[in-house]
Amino acid sequence: MKQIVIVIAALLYFTTAFAQSTHPVLSIASTPEAGGFSSKRLSRIDTALKEYVDKGRMNGAVAMIVHDGKIVYYKNFGYNDQEAKTPMPKDGIFRIASQTKAITSVAVMMLFEEGKFMLDDPISNFIPEFRNPKVLDKYNKADTTYTTVPAKREITIRDLLTHTSGLGYAQIGTTEAKNIYYKAGVIGGIGVPDFVLADKMKILGGLPLFHQPGEKWTYGLNDDVLGYLIEVVSGMSLKDFLTKRIFEPLGMKDTYFYLPADKKNRLVMLYTEDSATKKLVKMPEKLNLYADMYRDYPKMNGTYYSGGAGLSSTVYDYAIFLQMLLNGGEYNGKRILSHNSVRMMTMNQIGDISRGANKFGLGFGITTERGSALLPTQEGTYEWGGMFATTYWVDPKEKLIGLVYRNIWPTSWGSLGNLYKVLVYQAMNY
Repeated sequence: MKQIVIVIAALLYFTTAFAQSTHPVLSIASTPEAGGFSSKRLSRIDTALKEYVDKGRMNGAVAMIVHDGKIVYYKNFGYNDQEAKTPMPKDGIFRIASQTKAITSVAVMMLFEEGKFMLDDPISNFIPEFRNPKVLDKYNKADTTYTTVPAKREITIRDLLTHTSGLGYAQIGTTEAKNIYYKAGVIGGIGVPDFVLADKMKILGGLPLFHQPGEKWTYGLNDDVLGYLIEVVSGMSLKDFLTKRIFEPLGMKDTYFYLPADKKNRLVMLYTEDSATKKLVKMPEKLNLYADMYRDYPKMNGTYYSGGAGLSSTVYDYAIFLQMLLNGGEYNGKRILSHNSVRMMTMNQIGDISRGANKFGLGFGITTERGSALLPTQEGTYEWGGMFATTYWVDPKEKLIGLVYRNIWPTSWGSLGNLYKVLVYQAMNY
């Protein structure tokens, strides 16, 4: 009898221990209240997003809230085609642009965990074209010529992850960056299906930096370089690495650089604002933004895999990715990263370098104590968004994920992301 009791006690212990170590997998809460939210107060989100549609501020959107693995809010609003009054589908595939950066950063940390490199290794160890970098000194606006001075040190992998390398952005960066990159044929990676990442990154390695490595925070082509680093180190294309090492293990079935034929019809329409009337109109199929940009590039058979901007995805797929991070690197029994790598990614990695009220980690903006006074997001929240008006955040203290996706560029109503945060937090019941 005593032996039976001991066995039962041991089984209870291991069952409890296993249950405690199991991380949440996305599931739908039976009611918002069961997930810690007020149905009544969540309706304020409905009102706000419908108002945005009714007033012509956006054609449509999809929004989701996840608390402790439970989906407490998941709704679509407005139209995918506002002229035809075609509803915005909940499973619509959006151009997520710079939300690609977090995925690329996770891939880099996976290779870091495999011992392929240290974060403070020079990138030139792997991409020789970045050896002996130079920094822009004088720039002539009249003819776009320039002079340079030697950089004080090499660019490191950590510099790239934190956007402190001194690289700028083609097509959407400063005038100097756009002109210098344009003349060299370097592109921003958005809406351009042709070319090969390796070719453009090798050219980029020989172009000037816009400040000394590690001295400032400048949003730039860092993740595109990291995408090529992944290719060099892994021996796989960035597309194949992300698919085989992240998307397939996590069950992210709708995330691609270029959509398969059977999913092309789920790509949502990209809208823009008429410069004169500010009314929403469909983005032209092709426009010139210091280089040709194709509206429906995810439908093309492209060869350019931009680690900084190239992916398209659904709200649900990206929520899986974020839940993996919130779980400390594991989802549905598949470990992508160790919890300490996630910790490193989601802490201040730029020290005293100025970035407004907040800081930056290894691929994410990080909310500081000062930043948490501005919006309800807790200190330690990590977040980012995409050029075409998609946004997300993860609040570890609240075990909370928020996403709201549109596809508009440019928009006068970029503040929706912060408004959405206010509306999410005010609906909490716990």
